[in-house]
Amino acid sequence: MDALPLVALIAVSAAIAGAARRTPVPAPLLLVTAGLIAAYVPGVPDYTLDPHIVLPLILPPLLHSAAVDSSYLDLRANARPVALLSVGYVLFATVTVGYLAYVLVPDLPLTAALVLGAVVAPPDAVAATAIARRLGLPNRITTILQGESLVNDATAITAYKVALAAAVGEGASWAGGIAEFALASLGGIGVGLVLMVPIHWMRTHLKEALLQNTLSLLIPFVAYAAAEWVGASGVLAVVVVALYLGHRAWQVDFATRLQEAAVWKMVAFILESSVFALIGLQLPYVIEDLGGYSVGETLWYAVGVFVAVVVVRFIWVFPATFLPRGLSKRIREREPDTNWTAPVIVGWAGMRGVVSLAIAFSIPLATADDEPFPARNLVLFLTFTTVIGTLVIQGLTLPPLIRALKLPGRDAYAETLAEAQAQSEASQAAERRLDELLADERNALPQPLADRLRTVLERRRNAVWERLGAVNELTGESADDTYRRLSGEMISAEREVFVQLRDQRRIDDEMMRTLLRRLDLEEAAAYREES
Repeated sequence: MDALPLVALIAVSAAIAGAARRTPVPAPLLLVTAGLIAAYVPGVPDYTLDPHIVLPLILPPLLHSAAVDSSYLDLRANARPVALLSVGYVLFATVTVGYLAYVLVPDLPLTAALVLGAVVAPPDAVAATAIARRLGLPNRITTILQGESLVNDATAITAYKVALAAAVGEGASWAGGIAEFALASLGGIGVGLVLMVPIHWMRTHLKEALLQNTLSLLIPFVAYAAAEWVGASGVLAVVVVALYLGHRAWQVDFATRLQEAAVWKMVAFILESSVFALIGLQLPYVIEDLGGYSVGETLWYAVGVFVAVVVVRFIWVFPATFLPRGLSKRIREREPDTNWTAPVIVGWAGMRGVVSLAIAFSIPLATADDEPFPARNLVLFLTFTTVIGTLVIQGLTLPPLIRALKLPGRDAYAETLAEAQAQSEASQAAERRLDELLADERNALPQPLADRLRTVLERRRNAVWERLGAVNELTGESADDTYRRLSGEMISAEREVFVQLRDQRRIDDEMMRTLLRRLDLEEAAAYREES
């Protein structure tokens, strides 16, 4: 197997994603555009999207990374709107978009149209949540979009299997569809519940950070494969396990957390960049063998399906936002008040992604009777145009829409104040614990060392408050900023001396690496305080 095309895809995608950070255009849009252009550049290798790779090998780590960084408490507090979007909306879109496609496209069987509806039903909120964080959307909207993206793939894949069974002639009934949905959802959750506790136990009892991080990389694949093996939803199993591990990440060794955060950021960056580039690279494959459909017809169908996907989401989002609040006093009391701007953002953030394409590419070539699957290439083309249309049109217009609606962003001052108060309470607890420990003769320390512990504690307590204080008129820095900058300069000076001593052969490389690691941990701690 030639590895060069894969290496080239990763390298070029990462470079484009990195460059996108210097532009106002979201990285997914630049990557998709680059893929569309590269698809027709002579000499570019063929990159066929293989669903047997995307679903079991790319989707699990992306879901795991997103779920670990999510807030279990926030998702639980917003369970109702998340469920209405990730389950209710996906099923509604499957049926409604499928029926509209059946009406729009002559000779397209209803079963094949429902397959198309299931394929384009789940939004891929990777791009939407990235834009939301970048523009400082309210935390509740970001949580809802992220929660939707964690669960909706499971609903769409299950709906797709039911519709596909009917389309290929394997037989499907309402009762069978409900039973399969129940098995997929409850089974996936069950597998996640069974796996999460022993996996967390292993993470807390492994003593080496290297082994712990190796386990961390295997977790999403193990959860996905175990659930799929019993016929359940691998997506839900991955999400359940990741939410539990993320909620209890504080119980894992600090060295593991530092390494794990860096490793998973790199993995997510590489996979997300490559996936969006792959979307654009699929163009040559989806326009092949469109049969008797003319260019004008296919473009008309593409516009129709795209409009249907966008409109149907708004048809669902607005009633799902306001109707339950109007009918239930309990919901009004438990959930914060909202206005029409929030559902507009949630409705317009329904961009589709690689999961839709991967499901579409998994459509079999023939039915159970060995007949060609009806309009398979047209379904692929309509899926591709819907994905591209939502990414480009909605992705480009979402930032100006957010700015135009003037939604209240995150209150940086209030967040810093809450952080300072939390740190103050924690420091007080640490100080009481230090007094208890020093009162024990077994913990006797020379006074300078005991004072150093108290100084470090005081430094942590004051650091956040100093960010709220006055700034230096010459540099524009707060006292905390200046302290951190000077600390970095001191660490850099020490680092240079260690390297010089190594070069002079006064210490060996192993000792230098040990000394540098101590400095790295100090600098990492300072950086994490800042971020």
